[in-house]
Amino acid sequence: MAVVVCGGLGGVMEAACRGAKAAGGETIGILPGDDPTAANPHVDTAIATGIGHARNALVAMNGDAVVAIGGAAGTLSEIGFAGVFDRPVAGIGTHDVSGIESVETPEEAVEYVERAVG
Repeated sequence: MAVVVCGGLGGVMEAACRGAKAAGGETIGILPGDDPTAANPHVDTAIATGIGHARNALVAMNGDAVVAIGGAAGTLSEIGFAGVFDRPVAGIGTHDVSGIESVETPEEAVEYVERAVG
């Protein structure tokens, strides 16, 4: 069974949690604020941090790999932390940074991550 660790809010994070739940996985949301009820409805375990974007380090650290989808500066910081913590990164339409395995679909991202973490 897979566990998805993400920022726990809406958008791509909510879609990832929804997909993980549909596939029988578990979800952990590491939230930027101090209110655990701010998590999207598909988060099983909400961790309120109160540390804003600094929580991105915790997101990258607590997964075996990172899947980056689109994104702006927050996604870029998670990619950077993935490098610091030596986590493989699959990217879909995201930043053009060394070390990212560019893939086209979520299925390809999962396949890459599964191969990379063995």
